Amino acid sequence: MPTPFADDPLAPAFTESVAAAITTFLDSRTALAEHIGALPVLEQARVATSGGKRLRPAFCYWGHAAVARPDDHGALIRAASSLELLHASLLVHDDLIDASDTRRGMPAAHRAFAATLGGERAEAFGVAAAILTGDVLFDLSVTMFESSGLTREALERGRPVLQEMRHEVLLGQYVDVAAGFDATGVGSPEQLLEQAERVLEYKSARYSVARPLQLGASLAGGTITQVAALGAFGSLIGQAFQLRDDVLGVFGDPEVTGKPAGDDLREGKRTVLVLAALGGSDDTDRDRLLSVLGHPTDPAGIDRARRIIMDSGALQAVESRIEASHAQALAQLRSADLSSEAVQALTQLAERAIHRDR
Repeated sequence: MPTPFADDPLAPAFTESVAAAITTFLDSRTALAEHIGALPVLEQARVATSGGKRLRPAFCYWGHAAVARPDDHGALIRAASSLELLHASLLVHDDLIDASDTRRGMPAAHRAFAATLGGERAEAFGVAAAILTGDVLFDLSVTMFESSGLTREALERGRPVLQEMRHEVLLGQYVDVAAGFDATGVGSPEQLLEQAERVLEYKSARYSVARPLQLGASLAGGTITQVAALGAFGSLIGQAFQLRDDVLGVFGDPEVTGKPAGDDLREGKRTVLVLAALGGSDDTDRDRLLSVLGHPTDPAGIDRARRIIMDSGALQAVESRIEASHAQALAQLRSADLSSEAVQALTQLAERAIHRDR
């Protein structure tokens, strides 16, 4: 009998099962929040965990299936779905750090909370409530994983991977934030690029793909070799996934991405794409691009910055790297000792992660 969702690892049946698991879990926490008087936090948690691509749960699920067919399908879905609560916690804080107004076409959490109050203290309330909501989601992700119904042995195998995943993404987020404020003490173009590569790996690649895969494989009792092979594949796909995000953050259609055009430029993100453009531009274009980074600018300014990035060769270089990473990852995957069914599913997931418009 084939593993469920083998034909389409992101089929509606899978994403709906993730959504149902999250809804059921949040329902179980509602009575406490209501009793304490903090129901709006749970309501915003529901908003923050709605939608999305559900890639992290999918990679976790198929990391398990790559090693062994799940005995308790529902428990594995619940454990994998806990990653969506972790992700939502980071997005709530991310939007606050970046002063983003929207997320997936909806008001960001701090804006939504502020709108419920009004008046001169609305913004301060929105910030405080969003911080707490992110904290609650982070804690709930742990609770959902631990109460998933997986065996004690499976949880013990998976727990160290999940702990490492949390630590890496938070520390990677700090490096990313510090770079945006020029607070890292890093100066040369080479050092800046090396720093951006570390952010790419630890804030995104491992967190988005490699660790979810390794978590699933560890839950299944995978060998050191199997877990390492999935990590190598996941790192390459995760890097390509984030590079695609960086391209969309500059060139994406806001009607599709749900974020304003060129938002990454206004936020001053020193991504691999942006650093490559700065390094490949003449002094005039470099100064023009720097004048946009981290500053409010009009659509014409965003268009000029996009043209500079394209003319520098940075966009083509990043697109070429995405394709090269994709090819290397698939070669790694096909040479590993993993189930053929999972290899096929992971091949599809890699394609979805890299070739997308949002």
